[in-house]
Amino acid sequence: MKTKRRVESPIYSFFPEDIEGFEKLAELALDMRWSWNHSADEIWKELDPGLWEMTNNPWVVLQTASRSRLRRALADPEFHETVTGLLRARRREARSPAWFQRNHARAPLTSIAYFSMEFMLSEALPIYSGGLGNVAGDQLKTAAELGLPVVGVGLLYQQGYFRQVIDKDGLQQAYFPYNDPGQLPVVPVRERNGEWLRLKLAIPGYSLWLRVWQVQVGRARLYLLDANDPANPPPLRGITSELYGGGPELRLRQEVVLGLGGWRLLGALGIKPEVCHMNEGHAALAAVDRARAFMEATGRPFDAALAATRAGNLFTTHTPVDAGFDRFAPALIEQYLGRYAREVLGLAVRDLLGLGRRDPADDREPFNMAYLAIRTSGAVNGVSRLHGQVSRRIFRVLFPRWPEAEIPVGHVTNGVHVPTWHSPWADELWTKTSSKKRWLDRTETLEAQIAGLPDADVWRFRVECRRRLVDYVREKQAWQVQMSGGLPEEVERARTIFNPDALTLGFARRFATYKRPNLLLHDPERLLALLGRADRPIQLIIAGKAHPADREGQAMIRQWTSFIREHEAGSRVVFLSDYDMVLTGRLVQGVDVWINTPRRPWEACGTSGMKVLVNGGLNLSELDGWWAEAYAPDLGWALGDGREHDEDPAWDAAEAESLYDLLEKEITPEFYERDASGIPVRWVARVRNSMARLTPRFSANRTVREYTRDYYLPAAAAFRSRSARNGALGSDIASKRKLLDRGWPTIRIGEVQATEDGEMRQFEARVHLGSLNPDWVAVEVYADGVGEEGPVREEMQRGRPLEAENGFTYGARLPAGRPASDFTVRVVPRLPGVKAPLEMPHILWQR
Repeated sequence: MKTKRRVESPIYSFFPEDIEGFEKLAELALDMRWSWNHSADEIWKELDPGLWEMTNNPWVVLQTASRSRLRRALADPEFHETVTGLLRARRREARSPAWFQRNHARAPLTSIAYFSMEFMLSEALPIYSGGLGNVAGDQLKTAAELGLPVVGVGLLYQQGYFRQVIDKDGLQQAYFPYNDPGQLPVVPVRERNGEWLRLKLAIPGYSLWLRVWQVQVGRARLYLLDANDPANPPPLRGITSELYGGGPELRLRQEVVLGLGGWRLLGALGIKPEVCHMNEGHAALAAVDRARAFMEATGRPFDAALAATRAGNLFTTHTPVDAGFDRFAPALIEQYLGRYAREVLGLAVRDLLGLGRRDPADDREPFNMAYLAIRTSGAVNGVSRLHGQVSRRIFRVLFPRWPEAEIPVGHVTNGVHVPTWHSPWADELWTKTSSKKRWLDRTETLEAQIAGLPDADVWRFRVECRRRLVDYVREKQAWQVQMSGGLPEEVERARTIFNPDALTLGFARRFATYKRPNLLLHDPERLLALLGRADRPIQLIIAGKAHPADREGQAMIRQWTSFIREHEAGSRVVFLSDYDMVLTGRLVQGVDVWINTPRRPWEACGTSGMKVLVNGGLNLSELDGWWAEAYAPDLGWALGDGREHDEDPAWDAAEAESLYDLLEKEITPEFYERDASGIPVRWVARVRNSMARLTPRFSANRTVREYTRDYYLPAAAAFRSRSARNGALGSDIASKRKLLDRGWPTIRIGEVQATEDGEMRQFEARVHLGSLNPDWVAVEVYADGVGEEGPVREEMQRGRPLEAENGFTYGARLPAGRPASDFTVRVVPRLPGVKAPLEMPHILWQR
């Protein structure tokens, strides 16, 4: 991947050139590989143990440590040799072939651009909110380890997402600390002459200047755009101030920066991706600007450029409800993109708006970024098997008259970057059974290896994980009490809460109504009875944020804090504030059972429960998202009946009772049922099964390899084909599509006959093609699926031509097992290498 520019002077602020060896420490600290590879932890701890314990941010430690301490450390031969050895290992790893190079060395894939509104890489770079950033960060890390040639593109927020404090009255307070770039592991991207790389975008009435930052993530790079440039007027400097803040206008501005600015950034760096992966519809404008760049490079019009480039675009949707997609008023799109459409793309604004509408001719319909992403992509996928089904239902409006099963949305179930989320004790346990590099290649052998662990080893490991979590909870709660103005005795009492040997449950989610974070509070007295048994104690850790504008979510937080206070349950239930990556990591490493209670099917995938797998935690979850395909009776516990019940209070009540029953009658007895050695044998067997069978399957290793096989490699090949010879094939496709669009209304299905021939049935149909080339259509016999069997779709063979018009008789033979009335004839578009219905949504059914 060649670039025109390079980082000339990497450090934004403090760089003591007079300290020999400092640049080696800087190189280690500025590679976020340290967020999951902990080989250098002792170095940062030695430089400033207190600050390292507080921040786990090597760059902050390096920026803050005194010069005298740095000089002494680097003058120590042993310390210096350790640093040099770590640097050698890092560089050696960066040069060595990884999974992608070993398996796809000759693939037509040299670069993947991964666009996302947020990336969760580490608490040291707080530019994330939750699930979307989690997926983006874990996939970027995994792609780097597997050697995929990926480049991330996102935004550097001055404040990021809000930080949460629970005050003395149990209310959520939101704070927005400033992200000082000098304290973040980012560096400015500079021109060869040393000038900061800045991009200029046209915003109505202004020129918007964007600064560019680089984050090193192992082998991969993440580029972040920042509008906080002194040349911008104050309203524009705030475009990248806050993640998911403000109203529709700020959101559109951010998406213009991400999409248009992001693609232009790649051009400025000389990066030419075959694949553009849009992580949610926020990035859809990247596909539009990719077509713009192709227009400028080839002289082709927009439709031909889009036909050439869309084959290399992948849109991943994470939204399980139609209302969740970004929609913008037509006037706002006209304001911000009207001139761009007319003068740059050569389109009428109405045509650009049509790409983001269900009905392009409806001038009142808002502009939907998800619709734009679909109409500019060569492939679309959901993030779990169930979410793929839900997404096909949601997007069916774009493909009228097509059966739901044929709506062009696939799925790749998410996975987590296991090295980010495992505890040191889990790492040690897994290393005993396999190797330290177990997540760097295929993982198919890991199941058998971990399945052989002795009961005693598994239980000893789980006891240690829980005890470490209890230590953390005590210190965290003591800090919270102190911060809220608690008395000294209350602070000390907080340091004694929880029992390190008690069954420990965890629930940590965004507090939104569909996640039902208060389902456990449906019957407070029953919950108290479950928690209060002296012989079988249960303790519960709750965490989560509600968006500052979500009053219902904040009220649910208050319900929990009130429950804890009013029932004096603080020794058994705790609400930990400021749910972030650090807190998540501690919880998933130590809890015995992770609880998840969304309304099906509103959890597109969910990854929090995947994080407990490697650490020996078990899942008690609704049959939604990933758990709908992961659950088995010997792996965890399931809520629900696998069907949808919408917002039904009666069903919520029934599931709450089911939740209590599972805890009381199955989970607690199994945890406390011990053999002569004090080991809960059935529990340990369940833990081992879950670790062995689910951890590799729901790791980002599997996810990224699946994306590579099913999407990246085919997309790269298709893009290269369509863009070759100055986009000749793309231009040809665009021309044929115009003729197809114009001629489709002239098609007519005439007489259809079905005759029995023993055990076979012969179908014949007269199809009048009007002005269309017969090679551009397929005539099929179709029947809906029955039971577990999928639909029947049999292509009919073209026979004799019809007299005096453009048409033919088509025929097909099928088994006569089903009634002839189940079958119908249809006509669908067919152009070589063009996907129907994604790129050609026409379809004609027999009347």
